[in-house]
Amino acid sequence: MIQSANPGQGGSRRLFLQRAGVAALGVGLAPFRRLRAAPTDTINLGVIGCNGMGFSDLRSMLKVAGTRCVALCDVDANVLARRANDVKEATGKTPRQYSDYRALLGDADVDAVIIATPDHWHCLQMVDACEAGKDVYVEKPLANSIGECSLMSQAVERYNRVVQVGQWQRSGAHWLDAMDYVQSGKLGEIRTVKAWAYMDWIKSIPVQPDGSVPPGVDYDMWLGPAAKRPFNPNRFHFNFRWYWDYAGGLMTDWGVHLIDIVVWGMQATYPHRVVSSGGNFAYPDSAMETPDTQQAIYEFDGFSMIWEHAVGIGLGPFQRTHGIAFIGNNGTLVVDRQKWELFPEKESGRYKLTSQPAQVARPGQTGLDQHTTNFIDCMRTRKAPRCDVNTASLAAVNAHLGNVALRTGDALNWDATDNRFTNNKAANAYLEPDYRRPWRLPRV
Repeated sequence: MIQSANPGQGGSRRLFLQRAGVAALGVGLAPFRRLRAAPTDTINLGVIGCNGMGFSDLRSMLKVAGTRCVALCDVDANVLARRANDVKEATGKTPRQYSDYRALLGDADVDAVIIATPDHWHCLQMVDACEAGKDVYVEKPLANSIGECSLMSQAVERYNRVVQVGQWQRSGAHWLDAMDYVQSGKLGEIRTVKAWAYMDWIKSIPVQPDGSVPPGVDYDMWLGPAAKRPFNPNRFHFNFRWYWDYAGGLMTDWGVHLIDIVVWGMQATYPHRVVSSGGNFAYPDSAMETPDTQQAIYEFDGFSMIWEHAVGIGLGPFQRTHGIAFIGNNGTLVVDRQKWELFPEKESGRYKLTSQPAQVARPGQTGLDQHTTNFIDCMRTRKAPRCDVNTASLAAVNAHLGNVALRTGDALNWDATDNRFTNNKAANAYLEPDYRRPWRLPRV
C-alpha cells in the first residue's frame, strides 16, 4: 500500500484526510482507489500550482478540442484568484478553487491534473493523484531525488495511469528530425556528447532577511515535506529553483531538458561514473545555494557526456545559450530549441558529410502544444505518452547524479541495478529526502 501523509495515531490515510477537514474545503472526498474509465468526450482538467508553467500547460491543453478547466489549486490565494479570473475570461466558466491539493484530488469531476508545484512536491502529489484515479501531466524534473523517481515509476505501474512529464522537446518536430539523423549512423562513431545551458538573464539574488509570510499564503503547506524554515522571499515562487530543499538548480531545471536529448539520441541509460565541480563563481555574494557555474563528466558505455552551465553568460559552445552537440568521427550535429545543423569533419580536403542548411524549428511545432496534445490523446487511447515516467526518470536521475557528485566532491561509481553508489556511502544519503512530519515519503 502506498502511504504518504502521516495519518496520526491509529488512523488510515483516508481517515486522516477526513479529520483534516478536506470536505470542508469545498468538496467531499471521492474514494482514492476509484479507477476512472478512459475519457471519450470532454476531459476535465485540474491544476495544482498555477502560477507559472502550470498555467502555461493549461492554456496549451485548452487548445485541444474536448477539454475544459474545472478546478485550480494553489497555496497562494492571490495567485489562485488571478488564475481563476483568467480561466473565466478565456472560457466563460469559473473553476472551483482549492488551497489543499488533496481536496482537488477528491473532486469527482476531475479527470486529469497538471502538477506544476516546486520539485520537492512532485513525487507525493503525483503518487496521490494516481491513487485517486487521475491521469497526470507533471512538470519537470520528475522528482527532487533519485529515490522518488523510482517510487513514481512504481506508482504509475500499480495504478495504471497515463502520466506525461513536461520534457516537451520529446514532441517537437525538429527535435524528432535531429534524433533520426543522430541515430542514422551518418555521424560515425559518437564518442562525446556535450550539453550546456548558459543563462545570461539569471542575475545575482541579493541576500534578504527572513520576513513575514505574505497575506493569503499558506506557507506551511507550501513547505510541505521540506524542512521547516522561516519565510524568506528569496526562496518563494520562481527562485525556489536555487535552493537544495526544493530543487537542484540549473542542473535539474534545464539539465533534464537537455540531458534527456543526450540519452534519447544515444539510446543510453545511466553512466558508470560521474564527477562534477563548480560553485558560485559568477555571483559569490548571491543568496543562491545551488551553483551558478558547474561542469560534470559522465562515463557511459562507449561515450562520455559533458554537462556545463553558467549564469550571467549567454554565449556557450557553438555561440548558443543552450544546446546539445553530438560529436562523431564524421561530423557534429548541434541542436537547440531554434534549429539543428551539421558541422562536417574533413579528410584529405573533402567533407565527410553532405552539407545541408540548418533545419529551423517550424512555427507552432516546437513542442509544448504537441506534447500536451499527445497527453490528451493518450488519455483517450490509454497508450504510453511520449515522455512517460520511465523516460523522464532517465533524465532526472542523470541530473541528480551530477549534483550528488558536486555536493560530495567525489568521483562516484553508480550501480543502476541496485540504485546506489558503490564507492561512497555518504553519497547514498542523498538518494531519498527526509520528509518533514506529518508528511511521509510514499511507499509502494
